[in-house]
Amino acid sequence: MTDFTTLNNQELMQLKEELQNRYREYQSRGLDLDITRGKPCPDQLDLALDMLDCIDRNNYLTAAGTDCRNYGGLDGIPEAKTLFAEYLEVQPEELIIGGNSSLNLMHDAFMRAMIKGVDEDSLPWGKQPGIKFLCPSPGYDRHFFICDYLGLEMIAVDMTADGPNMAAVEKFVAEDDNIKGIWCVPKYSNPTGAVYSDEVVQRLASMQTAARDFRIFWDNAYTVHHLDHNPPRLLNILSACKESGNPNRVLIFGSTSKIAFAGSGLAMMAGSTQNMNLAKKQISFQTIGPDKLNQLRHVAFFQNMAGIETHMKKHAEILRPKFEAVQEELERELSGKNIAEWSRPRGGYFVSLDTMEGCAAKVVQLAAEAGVKLTPAGSTYPYMRDPLDRNIRIAPSFPPLGDIRPAVQLLGICIQLAAIDKLLGN
Repeated sequence: MTDFTTLNNQELMQLKEELQNRYREYQSRGLDLDITRGKPCPDQLDLALDMLDCIDRNNYLTAAGTDCRNYGGLDGIPEAKTLFAEYLEVQPEELIIGGNSSLNLMHDAFMRAMIKGVDEDSLPWGKQPGIKFLCPSPGYDRHFFICDYLGLEMIAVDMTADGPNMAAVEKFVAEDDNIKGIWCVPKYSNPTGAVYSDEVVQRLASMQTAARDFRIFWDNAYTVHHLDHNPPRLLNILSACKESGNPNRVLIFGSTSKIAFAGSGLAMMAGSTQNMNLAKKQISFQTIGPDKLNQLRHVAFFQNMAGIETHMKKHAEILRPKFEAVQEELERELSGKNIAEWSRPRGGYFVSLDTMEGCAAKVVQLAAEAGVKLTPAGSTYPYMRDPLDRNIRIAPSFPPLGDIRPAVQLLGICIQLAAIDKLLGN
């Protein structure tokens, strides 16, 4: 492979002509491929089809005899709380099970903080002027949308292979009491695939914050979504916060949306018993109880944590070839050319790719004009503004395997064309 930065203008122009011919050939195929969002594919959803039949008119009671058809059970039925407490590595009394959307739980927790405060002694965030939130970037666009919607100033913090740049995080939170929290996707981070190191988790738990009402929103969405057979461990953030004397600092979120059915999974929130008791008190004004039949269905289908782990190995068998195809095509098109770099995740749903500076938006446009839809450039940064215009998120889970290779091949061609134009000064 030739390093593009070593080529002269004539060589670049010749290479551009060859790439344009390839690009036009892909355009002529009439492609209509979409790698924008991390949705489970139909084969993954089929893995949970038996869940539709595991409860019926004969078994709608909990082990204690509670009728799951009726009202009540604000924080979840005991069987579900026991199972998903183990899933999030907390105690059952430290867990609330909600509806199907963890994003909904995060939004509601944010709204409660804005309107009522994070505890009964704190001023609501909404009554404090100029509040801010730290946003490790590249990161999850829907987290950023919540902050933007509620009018919080977002501060981007660089992501590293081990998590957010903690020197920057610690400096920000120590100096500014308007900074009220940080978003974290700690395992197989969206989109980089990073897994937070033990040191990062411990520093987040123990760092000095100017704001006493500072909160970590810990979105552990991919905790069991492994691609390899020797998955990394993530240090327990709640335990680390307790050991550091900050037991109320973290709110943990998770769901089964990418484990069972994306539209009808279970979402959960966890934290200290003080945080959960306050949340239950506030949630009691919002609902009489969640869908207990769905909770019973999940328990009947998975049985225990070993059942979840066995189920997730089936997911990995479907997803692994797709991620391998992405890596193979990126290597084939871009390796050694010094114009792009990308992540090699061990789990999760995304591959993060960085082009040369100033090229991502052009790449996304070129790909779209040839029939491949990518997440809009900038989406992985606050306000949808990538300061270097280089990050692109690839989501290979939903398309059939046969569609992924041509989509990534075309993406590679577009990256090369954009890089050549940049090197030529166009």
